[in-house]
Amino acid sequence: MSIALTREEIADLTRCKLKAGQCAFLRKNGIRHYVDAHGWPVVTRAAVEGDHDQAQAPMRWKSNKAA
Repeated sequence: MSIALTREEIADLTRCKLKAGQCAFLRKNGIRHYVDAHGWPVVTRAAVEGDHDQAQAPMRWKSNKAA
């Protein structure tokens, strides 16, 4: 399995085949992506599937000042 979505998967996600429309959809919905040298958006699988390791409870804040 590839680290990035295929162009077909991005087209399915955005419901748009044009790269400008895909980029606009991704920006509007806050999906992290970058644009390659040919102008196509590239989306990592972690950006849409989420990082399963971060599903743990957040750590509580603790001061690092010396008492």
